[in-house]
Amino acid sequence: MSRFVADRLLLFGATGDLSKRMLIPSLCALDAEGLLDPGIEIIGTARSDMGDAEFRNFARESLEQFLPAERRGSMATFLNRLSYQALDASQTEGFDALAQKVGKTDHGLAIFLSTAPSLFEPTIEGLKACGLARDNTRIALEKPLGTDLASSREINDAVAGAFPEDRIFRIDHYLGKETVQNLLALRFANALFEPLWNASHVDHVQITVAETVGLESRVAYYDDSGALRDMVQNHMLQLLALVAMEPPVRYGATEVRDEKVKVLRSLRAVAPEEVVTGQYRSGAIAGKAVPGYDDELGKDSATETFVAIKAHLDCWRWKGVPFYLRTGKRLPNRTTEIVVQFKPVPHSIFSGRGAKTVPNRLVIGIQPSEDIQLSLMAKVPGLDRDGLRLRPVPLDIAMPEAFSGPQRRIAYERLLLDLIEGDQTLFVRRDEVEAQWDWIDKVRALWEEQGLEPKTYTAGSWGPSAAIALAERDGVTWHE
Repeated sequence: MSRFVADRLLLFGATGDLSKRMLIPSLCALDAEGLLDPGIEIIGTARSDMGDAEFRNFARESLEQFLPAERRGSMATFLNRLSYQALDASQTEGFDALAQKVGKTDHGLAIFLSTAPSLFEPTIEGLKACGLARDNTRIALEKPLGTDLASSREINDAVAGAFPEDRIFRIDHYLGKETVQNLLALRFANALFEPLWNASHVDHVQITVAETVGLESRVAYYDDSGALRDMVQNHMLQLLALVAMEPPVRYGATEVRDEKVKVLRSLRAVAPEEVVTGQYRSGAIAGKAVPGYDDELGKDSATETFVAIKAHLDCWRWKGVPFYLRTGKRLPNRTTEIVVQFKPVPHSIFSGRGAKTVPNRLVIGIQPSEDIQLSLMAKVPGLDRDGLRLRPVPLDIAMPEAFSGPQRRIAYERLLLDLIEGDQTLFVRRDEVEAQWDWIDKVRALWEEQGLEPKTYTAGSWGPSAAIALAERDGVTWHE
């Protein structure tokens, strides 16, 4: 029953920032390409007091601001799919009117829950009370799913009281990005890489998620969360799992997620010298002065805006290979990338001619540019009378250029379509979430035990100097 194609989509938090910037534009783009069933209806709900016409005007403004004109198709046709029902999700009695608005479904209902975490449990209770949590309903949960393992289990228990696991879709929007999905194709569709993808040939792996922005509109959430919970717990551990997982038997939801869970459970508890936290102070980004974290927040805070971790996997494939994780706000460039650094050749036949070899490096860019770069050693042209010269030469694949036909999609397009059609492959299973939180809780417990405080760094730099030293102690330089 879980693979039915829903003919109703119910959006909680429909007037929020995520809906405005991502959900409504994604749905319109899917509709413009004929990927949504012609009969599907989209119902928005939130606390805002508005009717259908006002919600359609809100949607129109969102599309004009966040979706290119060439991707909108017949915007009027899409807007006619939309309707709205105001709801205070903390009050159970309002759900009956919502159920009437949704009406009867011919095939099934898909629900997207993008609300404050405090509203998850009352929303689930309301859905049960009004009869919307039925056998042909599936639900998607936007993060954050808790602040630690205990609160995550509480949320998951509440959802599991109304929906079985095969109808629960936990979203990590990074998994909707084309380059993240392409990581699996790169590994498992090419004979070139998989034989080398292990401790015998890989020296280390770097995963960087760097942001140039500060708090923006996320002040309250971010100060309660910090970089470890906001970025490392979900996005970065998911990227690590995709890099390190064993080949699944087939490309299916159960098989892929089984292998990711094995990776997450093999994460070793970190030592004090393997963690660096930081908090930015005033500086400059792209030549423009920006305030420090405390100045933006309006008060003193010990919340970390930067984390660097040296992680290890206690498993056969990766024993002894360090995974360097780095994320932070107010860094010089906005970038998300994975670097796989291979070991040097065991013996250089060119050393007697004065030539120096550099180990091969694979760089997978996820954002803002989607590309794959493999550096290979090549001979510099010349007669070599004064010695042989070698130089790393990059083999570049820019994904937009390699695939010039297909549109570059918003990550939520894929995830929303999979929710409607019932494919869980790119969604996070409960045991994944709990394995991630289990490791994060151990990291935070270490901070508290050691009394670790965030080190300051200047906005526009690559974080505290201690983060550079974390890698340099092993002879590793962060890729920039």
